[in-house]
Amino acid sequence: MGEMAVNRVLERLQQANCKMTPQRMAVLQVLEENQGRHLTAEQIFLMVKHRMPLIGMATVYRTLELFAGLGVLNKASFDEARFRYEFGEEDRHRHHHLMCVECGEIAELEEDLLHSLERQVEESGFQVLDHALVIYGRCARCRGLA
Repeated sequence: MGEMAVNRVLERLQQANCKMTPQRMAVLQVLEENQGRHLTAEQIFLMVKHRMPLIGMATVYRTLELFAGLGVLNKASFDEARFRYEFGEEDRHRHHHLMCVECGEIAELEEDLLHSLERQVEESGFQVLDHALVIYGRCARCRGLA
């Protein structure tokens, strides 16, 4: 992520007339340090609380929702109960995810598997803006292959 992504978040906050508070910066730093980990709000809260012991869960949750609303975070549901958050890249379809139903590990699949499906859908007159795909199964480690 680095400085460019921090600048992107700052830019989006300014456009929305929002300030970069110390709490928002702490959430941003935790997300930056854990890129690619698809953290839940609860996991992010516990990590932020180490830096800022007085922060509340509601503040972290509101910050995540704000960042998702500004388009700098992807919010995805892999199981029925919880959302997970990761930094999004602009001008790019979301990548696909592989989720192990045993250990809960989430891996990313960068190849866009739905390109031809999107073309077929758009031929019907429907404009595709984005898509997300989660493939559920058992990872190599849980299968004893790793």
